[in-house]
Amino acid sequence: MKTAVLLGVGGLGCPAALALSEERPSLRLVLVDPDRVDRSNLPRQILFREHDTGELKAEVAARRLPNAVARPVRFDAGTATALLREADVVLDGTDDPETRFFANDECLRRGIPLVHGAALGWTGQLLTILPSGPCLRCLFEAPPRDPDTCARAGVLAPLCGLVGAEMARAALEVLDGRGQPGVLRRFDARRGTVRPFRFARDAACPACIQEPPTRTKETPTCPSP
Repeated sequence: MKTAVLLGVGGLGCPAALALSEERPSLRLVLVDPDRVDRSNLPRQILFREHDTGELKAEVAARRLPNAVARPVRFDAGTATALLREADVVLDGTDDPETRFFANDECLRRGIPLVHGAALGWTGQLLTILPSGPCLRCLFEAPPRDPDTCARAGVLAPLCGLVGAEMARAALEVLDGRGQPGVLRRFDARRGTVRPFRFARDAACPACIQEPPTRTKETPTCPSP
């Protein structure tokens, strides 16, 4: 059984998980998120209802998706090995730039394909990263020092649904051997456009210069919440 690990069960992770569950019922979903359902986020976090407020998002989502398991922990250096041990593809829908770059580096180091998604205001983006690169650091080098957040800048709820669904589609392409690396897709909800930006691997990228390991699957040991 193939396994997809979703980092973040929020505005992007919810539609991505729902789409994957419906399109590929045999796919095992691992939902990673330490946060709890907040009423203010319900318009874009479509797996939750008002009566779920205060509950762990990963656990609520896992109850609603038959092929999902909850991991209500933070994705960091202490949990990465256990969470990624069985991953065939990782979907990163987190809203923290530091976590995004950490996911980029860890997936490259472990030879795991990664689908990166983001949405802020009226703009979204999507990038498939294969073990051979190019990657997030080839484009942006490092996380911004003072990034905008959804809390400050806001985000269009339907845009989250679109990007999340596209993340699921990209993940399924990876699992089917059809992943398309080196293309950053930018979504402009105000104009209703999608623009692909093609880029090459940066020869000096510190994440891409590592040779990905040969992966062998082991018995999973997941961290306790």
